[in-house]
Amino acid sequence: MTQKPELTLFLAAPRGFCAGVDRAIKIVEMALRKWSAPVYVRHEIVHNKFVVDSLRDQGAVFVEELDDCPDDRPVIFSAHGVPKAIPAEAARREMIYVDATCPLVSKVHIEAARHAENGLQMIMIGHAGHPETIGTMGQLPDGEVLLVETVEDVARVQVRDPAQLAYVTQTTLSVDDTADIVAALQARFPAIVGPHKEDICYATTNRQEAVKAIAPKCDALLVVGAPNSSNSKRLVEVAARAGCQYAQLVMRADNIDWRALEGIRSVGITAGASAPEVLINEVIDAFRDRFDVTVEIVETAKENVEFKVPRVLREPA
Repeated sequence: MTQKPELTLFLAAPRGFCAGVDRAIKIVEMALRKWSAPVYVRHEIVHNKFVVDSLRDQGAVFVEELDDCPDDRPVIFSAHGVPKAIPAEAARREMIYVDATCPLVSKVHIEAARHAENGLQMIMIGHAGHPETIGTMGQLPDGEVLLVETVEDVARVQVRDPAQLAYVTQTTLSVDDTADIVAALQARFPAIVGPHKEDICYATTNRQEAVKAIAPKCDALLVVGAPNSSNSKRLVEVAARAGCQYAQLVMRADNIDWRALEGIRSVGITAGASAPEVLINEVIDAFRDRFDVTVEIVETAKENVEFKVPRVLREPA
């Protein structure tokens, strides 16, 4: 029997589910218990196929638009947030709806509305087309929120009044990338008003810090997450920037490219905020099958945040 090669697995902590994702999944499960299937969900509740498929198996129906939902069944809005017009339309149709928007995303929505009331035009740092960006920009009338994705965009953006500006950011961005864009905004618009507290959520920041701690120790680093998950893709970029030669996003163990990992001695493993622990364990088990594995947990922060579910789900049907 051939001996397995030795391998050190550096397991990032924190990793995987954040409080906002945990709450969103719980909302769908509680809605199914309260109202029974089918319960409709507008957009993937979180960006993870495994999670979405398991909720679908329990009776959740995922749709992209409110028009795809019947009036007489409950609908849940995803953790990424929705434009203001969506709950307004649900209320007009007298639908039962539950908003699973992450409270940290809601905080950005409230911030944007407050700045608008003070007469400020908003600049949003985010990714075009991402549901969170669409939701945040949709809190205000067209033209009131201008999107910038890069430092180059800052140089081109046309504003109404440079003295009357504020900025917000998508919560799942890379802290380092955002810092460069914020610096460019402040250089071009010295009067621009920023958030009281960093918009990038604690979970995104913590997961990026954990990756920075393990990346220099690793021959390779795998991020368990979905290709449409912004915070997961940022973790891959953070790992590469922190000195890891091979950083890849994998949805689950089946996606690991073993040929690319030949001859390695150490691998870092982390997971985006919407990836369940079961998928992380699946990846670790796949390494155990091929290597004599030693696991080292590298913890850079402790998380004990918990968000309450909406009151409508805590009340009896």
